[in-house]
Amino acid sequence: MDKIKVAILFGGCSEEHDVSVKSAVEIAANINTDKYEPIFIGITKSGVWKLCEKPRPDWENGNCCSAVLSPDKHMHGLIVLKDNEFEIRRVDAAFSVLHGKSGEDGSIQGLFELSGIPYVGCDIQSSAICMDKSLAYILAKNAGIATPEFWILNHDESLAAEALPYPVFVKPARSGSSFGVTKVNSADELDAAIETARQYDSKILIEQAVSGCEVGCAVLGNSAELIVGEVDQIRLRHGFFRIHQEAEPEKGSENAEINVPADLSAEERRRIQETAKQIYKALGCSGLARVDMFLQENGCIVLNEVNTLPGFTSYSRYPRMMAAAGITLSELIDRLIVLALER
Repeated sequence: MDKIKVAILFGGCSEEHDVSVKSAVEIAANINTDKYEPIFIGITKSGVWKLCEKPRPDWENGNCCSAVLSPDKHMHGLIVLKDNEFEIRRVDAAFSVLHGKSGEDGSIQGLFELSGIPYVGCDIQSSAICMDKSLAYILAKNAGIATPEFWILNHDESLAAEALPYPVFVKPARSGSSFGVTKVNSADELDAAIETARQYDSKILIEQAVSGCEVGCAVLGNSAELIVGEVDQIRLRHGFFRIHQEAEPEKGSENAEINVPADLSAEERRRIQETAKQIYKALGCSGLARVDMFLQENGCIVLNEVNTLPGFTSYSRYPRMMAAAGITLSELIDRLIVLALER
């Protein structure tokens, strides 16, 4: 029986390039090569596509050649340039671990749709919605889900700083991580925080800080049949959770402790899991997503954000939550590819 050929895309032009490479390294080490034939496509920080032997920190220095995904459905695969000759390589499925912009905002998903290649994860629409936190909040709120109070600034817009209910968080509205995020405690800190966020996006989200513990839930599946991982809980010593910006995240976070399962009652964990599934469905997610929320002292669960392409690094929350529920990384990769082929 022929192996299923899976194109694994990693790297990319976003600020999360290095995290993406780490995710690809873990997938390469855990994919079932008896069933799948992985084809590794690295994308440089400047946007150059390369077919490479295996993902690693210095992958660009290895034996690489040019390769791009064709939007031609008849080709259904890659155009590879080697020794000044073109070769077509068929691909059965695509697994993108391109985090952040161009990887989670619907861009690469659009290319997969044009190519006719089944792909892991959310479709164009849900990817774009979840990437834009303000759109996700609007849809979630319309579905009866609690969200923070928020304000939006587009381009050079401003607002009366004195009117905000501090503390607030200032964020790039369309970013996949904590880059450009600042906690603002007073009006005189606001302008600097907005300028920091504008380095990553022209659309700025300002949201009221939510009191309560940070919790997350990994969700897996298409439409009706959903599987959830164990709930995790982030305990902050100071600041906010920003593990991907830390020097050695493999050794643990500098300012946070992540517990999985969360140190909560079984009933609280069940409510968080059910709310995560409700949010996942309301935003049209499929394949996988990590739903981050706040659990307040009064029991209210408030949406924080939905990550449609969570990390697969050795320290990432999504695979840890699934592992705690009894699903190994190898099994998780298999299920994700099967879900892509079924859809």
